[in-house]
Amino acid sequence: MDIFDVIYLEHKIMDIGPPNWLKACFVPTKSDAFVVGFRKWLNEYAGSEVNWPTKLSSSPPPTPPREQLLDRYWSHVVNCSSCRVAIKGLNALEIVLQVVSVAAIGILAATKQSLMPVSARIAMVSMAVLCFAASRWLSHFLYKNFHFHDYSHALR
Repeated sequence: MDIFDVIYLEHKIMDIGPPNWLKACFVPTKSDAFVVGFRKWLNEYAGSEVNWPTKLSSSPPPTPPREQLLDRYWSHVVNCSSCRVAIKGLNALEIVLQVVSVAAIGILAATKQSLMPVSARIAMVSMAVLCFAASRWLSHFLYKNFHFHDYSHALR
C-alpha cells in the first residue's frame, strides 16, 4: 500500500467513524490479521481511539498534493548512491545531446554551402534533430523515473 492510499483510508475512516473502520477498508490477506486484531482490541478496550496525554484533533491533516506525496527524488534518490550516480550521468548525457544538436546546426550555418555536399548537410540536420529529440525524451524519462510518476491503480 502506498502513502496515497494510506492518507485516503485515513480520511475515509474518519468520515465513517473509527468504530466502523472495517466498512471503510477491505483487508483480505493473512498478513492483515494483526491489523484486524489490533483494531478490534482498540474498539473493545480503548473506545476506537488512543488516549493520548494531550488531546489531538480528530480530523486528519489536509492531504498534500499528489506530486508531493509520490515524490521520488527527495524520498529516495538523494539518499541512494546508485540513483544519485545514475541521475548525474543521465543529466550530463542530456546536456551533451543538446550541445551536439546546437553545435551541428552552428557548424552547418557557419560553413559555406559550396564546401559541404547536400548529403552531408542532410546528415548534419538529421543528427541535430535526433540529438535534440533524444535529449527531450531523456528529460521526460528522468522526471518520470527519478522525480515523480503519477499513476492510477485502476488503470494497471
